[in-house]
Amino acid sequence: MKQVSYSQYSLWNQCPYQWKLQYVDKIKTSEPSIHTIFGSAMHEAIQTYLGCMFNFTIKEADEQNIEDLLRRKMKEFYQKEIVETEKLDLVSRDDMVEFYMQGEEILEYFRKKRGEYFNKKGWSLLGIEERLAIPIRGDLHFLGFLDVVLKDEISGKIKIIDIKTATMGWNKYQKADVVKNDQLLLYKEYYSKKHDVPVEMIDIEFLIFKRKLWEKAEFPQKRIQRHVPANGKPSMNKMRSRFEEFLDACYDESGKAKSIEYEKCVGKCKAFTKCKDL
Repeated sequence: MKQVSYSQYSLWNQCPYQWKLQYVDKIKTSEPSIHTIFGSAMHEAIQTYLGCMFNFTIKEADEQNIEDLLRRKMKEFYQKEIVETEKLDLVSRDDMVEFYMQGEEILEYFRKKRGEYFNKKGWSLLGIEERLAIPIRGDLHFLGFLDVVLKDEISGKIKIIDIKTATMGWNKYQKADVVKNDQLLLYKEYYSKKHDVPVEMIDIEFLIFKRKLWEKAEFPQKRIQRHVPANGKPSMNKMRSRFEEFLDACYDESGKAKSIEYEKCVGKCKAFTKCKDL
């Protein structure tokens, strides 16, 4: 089964040449970092807490040692990346310690303020890391993994939540980035197709966990930022057009990747340093 993901779509929008190197020529153009290691570990910690909370009790979830889980997962992902990249200096010990300590602060805040973001009363957990594999053309399938899927038991609406980690949250430009927002619009589209649920019955939300807060701020700061992208009918139609443009440019009707020789950029692309020597 051939697969296409949001990551492919996002990379193609950033740099078609780099997309070709990575997904057609199978040349890896990016490397793991402390940010990807920390992000993956934080996902596991938050998802473990939520799974326990919804499937058992809030008290049992609060008793989960998710700080220790974060530490163990950071170590596990770090060791895995060393084996795969054969780079012993991939991440410094100081970075691992700094990010872990920031993670502890995030998890402490999350426990205290969890009720502002996740309420067990009236909600049920439908899935964690739910896999989407939906045919789109020929043998090509859209592949995605949904961090958290909830159901409002009163309205019957579905909520898809994507967990992000960021240094200090998303600024107004990141929030307005249509390609960044398209991740959840695509998940909404293909969750609807998988479960035969009207798109109007699906809500979406990014939860961005901040590693750092502003120093000497004169106002209370939150460690968790909510962002709900515009996802009504006009926004969904525009997303479909953008995604179709990507598919038409990269795949034929059978789902086979097209053989296109993209030109290298001349240094204006922000990804230039990654692929200039390839």
